[in-house]
Amino acid sequence: MPVIAHDQPGLDLKNPKNWRTRSCVHVEMGGCHIQIDAGQEFRLQCLWHGVRTVDYFILTHGHADHVLGMDDLRRFCQESAIPVYSTEEGLGRVRAVFSYAILDKPLVRGYPAFQLHKMPKRLEVPGGVIYATILPHPPITVLGLVFEEAGTGKRFAYYSDCKTVTEEGQELARGADLVVLDGLRPLEHPSHMTIDEAVAMANIIGGKQTYLTHMTCHIDYDTWQQKMPEGVELAYDGLEVRI
Repeated sequence: MPVIAHDQPGLDLKNPKNWRTRSCVHVEMGGCHIQIDAGQEFRLQCLWHGVRTVDYFILTHGHADHVLGMDDLRRFCQESAIPVYSTEEGLGRVRAVFSYAILDKPLVRGYPAFQLHKMPKRLEVPGGVIYATILPHPPITVLGLVFEEAGTGKRFAYYSDCKTVTEEGQELARGADLVVLDGLRPLEHPSHMTIDEAVAMANIIGGKQTYLTHMTCHIDYDTWQQKMPEGVELAYDGLEVRI
């Protein structure tokens, strides 16, 4: 991910996998579409990757790179408010930034309207169940999410923006078909896992396939992908995984 006013040493900008927008994920589970987080490039991400439906929105936490694209959820608020789930911290940020959109239905068709809910530990949606756990992202906490599809029993764990994964979070994700973990950079960071910490956590969780996300300009894709152990890969913009 190139940084403003920085020469990007060691980062091959000819490789499109090094051009990273803010981290988020779109999950389709049994025909239900769930969007997790919406950063500043959310509108472009939807256009580039063909996102045409959002039935539920989950905000892992209220930091700018996860919340500031939420106004563009308006495209999915045609007749009624979109259900928004988060922690108390996340919901507070939504109320502060998008006070005009806390409505039962859009003021005008296509305007944003958010129906706010505190994320429960277990949320049933059409197509399956979403389990939530709290992860440390000092000085706040964030939502870690595990999706279990009703029709197939397949499980997907999404643990971004965390310093570690708690024992509860590890057990919830144990042996999942797909795991996505925060892996910021090689150097220590007070609120994110390093690449080494993320790889170690991947081994503990034991998912069938693990991807690392939320990487900085310190991570050149080709260079670091060669260092990854079997079963662990680096995520990139536009990555689509079917399980």
